[in-house]
Amino acid sequence: MSDIVLHNYYRSSTSYRVRIALAMKGLSYDYVPHHLRHGEHLEAAYLAVNPQGLVPALIWNDGTLLTQSLAIIEFLDETRPEPPLLPKDPAGRARVRMLAQMIACDIHPVNNLRVLTSLRALFGAGDQDITNWFRHWVNEGFQPLEKMLAASAETGTFCHGEAPGLADICLGAQVTSNARFGVDMTPYPTIARINAACMALPAFQRAAPENQIDAE
Repeated sequence: MSDIVLHNYYRSSTSYRVRIALAMKGLSYDYVPHHLRHGEHLEAAYLAVNPQGLVPALIWNDGTLLTQSLAIIEFLDETRPEPPLLPKDPAGRARVRMLAQMIACDIHPVNNLRVLTSLRALFGAGDQDITNWFRHWVNEGFQPLEKMLAASAETGTFCHGEAPGLADICLGAQVTSNARFGVDMTPYPTIARINAACMALPAFQRAAPENQIDAE
């Protein structure tokens, strides 16, 4: 048993982000799954933990509740600084946060499960409509992201230099979600190259959706 508890869902990209960060930091935790498609995140027991009813939620070893994946990851980086997930210099930190937020704040929020479910319920969207929606918003975000990564001398093996960090965590989790919707990665060679480097790392592999206890 660990003193850290992670409430999550194996296929949630935000949960995947936090699992990667925990693995990179070498932190063990108790894995508590909530099947989003079965509505388990909306049950009273979980709402008592996280009133927002979203995953992930991390219970730290002193009982502190942390939600929102980027906030959790930065907390982990501040409390367990090795290996660092953000550069030391202010400009570097801003660049990594910028790249991460292009995915976490611009692509993911319009493509998460509750939005896709609402498209079906409120507007009668079918499977192909949902797929087209998902691909559209990924492409809207990945087109400028690809240009920025390809053009910057600060891009290395990973989004920022030669070590993976916050931006790579977001990128890897998003590309994994893209595969379920058949997003064509051909226009994004730099993103695809960085993702391949990420997926070769043990932390990304251990945290991958298919390797979780609730994977279907």
